[in-house]
Amino acid sequence: VGVPESLNHILEVKLTEAMTLPLSEGSKGSIGKNALQRAIEFSKMCDVIALGPGLSLEQETQGFVQEFVSSCEKTMVIDADALNALSFTPDILKNAPSKRIITPHPGELARLLSTSIYDIQQDRIGAVKAAAKEFRCITVLKGKETLVSDGDLLWVNPTGNPGMATGGSGDVLTGMIAAFLARGMKPEEAAIAGVYIHGLAGDLAALKKGQICLIASDIIEFLPAAFKQLIVDEREMETL
Repeated sequence: VGVPESLNHILEVKLTEAMTLPLSEGSKGSIGKNALQRAIEFSKMCDVIALGPGLSLEQETQGFVQEFVSSCEKTMVIDADALNALSFTPDILKNAPSKRIITPHPGELARLLSTSIYDIQQDRIGAVKAAAKEFRCITVLKGKETLVSDGDLLWVNPTGNPGMATGGSGDVLTGMIAAFLARGMKPEEAAIAGVYIHGLAGDLAALKKGQICLIASDIIEFLPAAFKQLIVDEREMETL
């Protein structure tokens, strides 16, 4: 996990399963443009990059994102503040040297396509296909019946519930898609699997805890149950 160097000691304690990479920070404490070279060098040892959650919208951080996406040749899942940074220079996303999956909610996609949230929601299928073609990447448009498209084909997700519309839920999805990519899945397969299992875990969490009080970490908590259910379902199908 790449973090501003002043936060590294804190996050080394909080993130007990993950390793941290301290990166140079800007004047306001978020990752700065001076972190670029170290991040690029470190990325050469990685299979997949997840970029965006928690980065901030500071101008120096936006510059880092724009240059990193332009330079990094690794497969990348781009979300959240990274998408907002790229909305100022969308050609960077279009011409990036690596395979990319973007996972915007309607507001983020509206900024990328220079349109309104209303227009996105009025034609979600058209919007997700347009973004996938425009930016030459797999696009995941989050929301009710999350959509996945490569520009030609379209997949509609049947899992998930309104309780998942909570801060951090999309960050969990970003991590899941990146993990599936790291296991060797093709980008469209990783996006479809991530969206479906993310929603299934949210549904199982809602059954146990209700939708009103659902938070992002509940989705993580119920991922084992979601995977277990998929395995059981698969075995039952094999016996038919």
